[in-house]
Amino acid sequence: MSTQIHRKQHPGEVRLPAALAVLVAISLYAALPAGLVLGPRLAVPFLEAVLFIPLVAANPRRMTRDNRWLRRVSISLVLLIAVANAASLVLLVRALVSGGAEDGPGLLLAAGQVWLTNVLVFALAFWELDRGGPVKRTQTARPGLPVADFRFPQDEDHDAIFEVAARSAAKSGWVPGFVDYLYVSVTNSSAFSPTDTMPLSPRAKMLMALESISALMLSVLVISRGVSLLK
Repeated sequence: MSTQIHRKQHPGEVRLPAALAVLVAISLYAALPAGLVLGPRLAVPFLEAVLFIPLVAANPRRMTRDNRWLRRVSISLVLLIAVANAASLVLLVRALVSGGAEDGPGLLLAAGQVWLTNVLVFALAFWELDRGGPVKRTQTARPGLPVADFRFPQDEDHDAIFEVAARSAAKSGWVPGFVDYLYVSVTNSSAFSPTDTMPLSPRAKMLMALESISALMLSVLVISRGVSLLK
């Protein structure tokens, strides 16, 4: 009962970390070389900004307001960033395979931009989908939450020693925030597999698999080829 009361009084997740991730992803795409963007350079960033502005206006400081329209816009924004970055990855690989890429340092920089955007967009996807999204996770009492897509260590630490159990979800009302999903994305992209957080649902497993595959392509093909082009 105490956990439910705590969650009902939660002020809502802070908007800033996820907002910064979106802004960084938009900026990284806009800064890519001309051959790695779709259409005019600012076309995709403009569309992303059009989707992003009403989301910030609805929840400028903390994530407390949610409805079907906001969820659709938010997920559409993540999809747009993901599709644009996937297209940049394909164009980058094609340039390497065709032998059209000769600027080693520029290629390495572009590969880093695509990799970092990939980490951010999957973190945003995990954040948006798990347990109904950022608003439901903090504003809904635990028995009413949608089923989890991820199992965090805090979800099962309630029977550990006191100083560890104190941070567990069962005893503190802890719920994952954007930084937690960013950590999951970074470790999955670096290790090419889950680390301390396990995917539970088929969609979570597929998303993590896609991220691992794309990160592997960048690490093995793009970056190694870029190093060989350095003179």
